[in-house]
Amino acid sequence: MRAIVYDAVGAPPRVAVVPEPVCPADGAVIEVRATGLCRSDWHAWRGHDPVPLPHIPGHEFAGEVVAVGPSVRGFALGDRVTAPFVNGCGRCEFCVTGRAQICPDQAQPGFTHAGSFAERVVVRAADTNLVRLPDSVGFVAAAALGCRFATAFRALTGHGPVPDDAVVAVYGCGGVGLSAIMIATALGLEVLAVDPSPAANSMAAALGAVIVHEIDQRAHIAIDAYGSAATAEASVRSLRRGGRHVQVGLMLGADARAPLPWDLVVARELQIVGSHGMAAADYPPMMDLVARGRLDPGRLVGSVIPLEAAGVALTTMDSPIPGHAGITVAERQA
Repeated sequence: MRAIVYDAVGAPPRVAVVPEPVCPADGAVIEVRATGLCRSDWHAWRGHDPVPLPHIPGHEFAGEVVAVGPSVRGFALGDRVTAPFVNGCGRCEFCVTGRAQICPDQAQPGFTHAGSFAERVVVRAADTNLVRLPDSVGFVAAAALGCRFATAFRALTGHGPVPDDAVVAVYGCGGVGLSAIMIATALGLEVLAVDPSPAANSMAAALGAVIVHEIDQRAHIAIDAYGSAATAEASVRSLRRGGRHVQVGLMLGADARAPLPWDLVVARELQIVGSHGMAAADYPPMMDLVARGRLDPGRLVGSVIPLEAAGVALTTMDSPIPGHAGITVAERQA
């Protein structure tokens, strides 16, 4: 099959012919119809997140099942599906209690093994990790769900109660930040957004956010959707007493040990929460809102490109302030 491959950290991604994926006994092979380009893919390409080399990136995808292993019971050939970017093993205590996103034996397409910048991709433990798509949700919109949208949904709703009058602060208006804004506004919440990109701010405002430069102790929930020492600290400082900081953006390199204002955390009884995707078991409430039109992930798609162009598009993410807003999705025609 054809795939986008890079041979070394930072090497130019290229279109190559690679062996067909082998279907695991408990897994499935998905014919990729659309796949998102995520900053996490860029981190891996730049060596911030080690991956096996040569490597096929891509972890946000939607498509059709073209092979299933003999132990798979819940899915069949032709099913339209997507999957979380974290694939649980399906057997451990976390998976069986619906918390596959923190499975200690997890697999991640595009990181632990070949990803979705290809004609086909493997999903392991298919009964645990595949999500069936409603007929009303197209492949391009579904490709925006598996990482950034689902991550934002759980970051906002999955770590404790959300007051009806909550003020939500979002730091970073890339894919996950814009997703959080869309979800929060759909829930009727006030959203304040911070980002240096004019294009990102324009899209955030169109989704209902108020664009600000700083937030002073107003937020019930603050989400660092970018991932840096500066944005994490600003997020914590934006919280009112008893507020909740949710760290979604990856903290890599020196930022992995970034200090926080722990005096405020203690004195104001702030909550500090990490959020790592969302298990397939938690998709139904989100998918129901999408199917009913309450949430429209397709609005977050800023550009659609051919799959063959995904490698070049990945390299343009070297710029910390992109010239365009929204999620880029690479589409492959059947």
